[in-house]
Amino acid sequence: MGVATPAQPTEVEVPPEAWRALFVTTLIFFLVVIDVSAVNVAFPSIREDFAVSEQKLGWIISGYNISVGALLLVAGRYADSLGRKKLFLPGVALFAFGSTACGLAPNVELLIAARIVQGIGGAVVSATSMVVVLPGFPASKRSTVIGIAGATGALGAVMGPVLGAFVTDAWSWRGIFLVNLPISLIVLTIGPKLLKESKNPAATGKVDLVGVPMGAIGVGLVMFGIIQVETTGFANAGTIGLFIVGFALVAALIKRSATHPEPLIELDLFSIRSFSSTNLSAFLYSMGFTSGFLINSLVLQELWDQSLRTTGLALIPAPLLAAFISPIAGKYADKIGHRWILAIGSLMCASGSFIYLGFFDDEPRVVTFVLVSLIVGAGVGATIATWSSAGLADIEPARFGTSNAMIRTLQQVAYALGISVIIAIVASRGGVTDLANYRWAWAFVGGSYLAAAITIAAFFPS
Repeated sequence: MGVATPAQPTEVEVPPEAWRALFVTTLIFFLVVIDVSAVNVAFPSIREDFAVSEQKLGWIISGYNISVGALLLVAGRYADSLGRKKLFLPGVALFAFGSTACGLAPNVELLIAARIVQGIGGAVVSATSMVVVLPGFPASKRSTVIGIAGATGALGAVMGPVLGAFVTDAWSWRGIFLVNLPISLIVLTIGPKLLKESKNPAATGKVDLVGVPMGAIGVGLVMFGIIQVETTGFANAGTIGLFIVGFALVAALIKRSATHPEPLIELDLFSIRSFSSTNLSAFLYSMGFTSGFLINSLVLQELWDQSLRTTGLALIPAPLLAAFISPIAGKYADKIGHRWILAIGSLMCASGSFIYLGFFDDEPRVVTFVLVSLIVGAGVGATIATWSSAGLADIEPARFGTSNAMIRTLQQVAYALGISVIIAIVASRGGVTDLANYRWAWAFVGGSYLAAAITIAAFFPS
């Protein structure tokens, strides 16, 4: 009689409905990401139509970003308490309404107001689009699912300027917003049939009604302060006041959340080592992420005097590579863990930034620039979605919404902070044509990535 061998673990089969639901949610998330970057290329057309100043025009972006950053925590908390599907679908509807209002706005004031409405919908979609489908997948597939969502985000980030330029040229800047309506209507039609409701079974349905406005206003003021730094500098009294009030409200919210039965911030999540180390590392990484793409765009256009078309073509390969690698990284994170995938990916991003710093000067080298950008693109592909799956690795499904929203809120603040630092560096002595400023900017970006790599390698559980 032979010795019995232990049974091999069988692959858990995922129902087709779960994959179709993932397609629906990533489709609308793709639109949310596209709208962040597509608007940038439409600025000249909007300025021409409305004849407004650059400062007022900037609020078309700032109003959206502040709305998203301020409401992510609230959206995630309500999603866990009331139901992810119950929040996701109205979020899509609000995003569609805001998009339509943007496309029809008769003046810049109403366009900014519509962008804020769109941002509220975008916050809800960002907080729920992934977590509404995660409970339909086994834990062994979680990182793969998040990797697909990350690939969608990376693809949206690169396609935004391209589609924005195409739609604006072929039709109008209004088309960037109006194209969201039919796709949103498709999601709202098939979503109710495909998506299943899920929430925290221990939730009472109640939320801290004092903590909610404290959190939204506090984070909103901090975001507002960071954005104001770009024009007023760090020493401005009004900007300092925004930071003081914003951080005071956040501190009061943390103190209140420690004792409230239904807190906006579930502080015990930070006792989970994978969650707390991911938040710290992802914050450092995010400061380099958006600021890195910005500085590369400025180098091509301002320092090297390249055309918008050449700049777009030079910036496309890295995000496309990231979109290809992201699902693969998610698959391997499910099998071997997140720690070294994130650390090595962040090191690759840092390496590319330091190569820019050491080897480029005033002479345009676009082809070499693209080749170096592929190193960063591969690193981004390994990390951009893996941060979320790492943060949720040891979180029970009941608290996916709150946990995911905390990670995204800190990322949103880090994005704004990184952009502000880069703009301050580039606008300092010598301005946009001073090579030294770009080298300092690349040093900041590379340092942020390197700090993230060291932090995740040192503190994330093996």
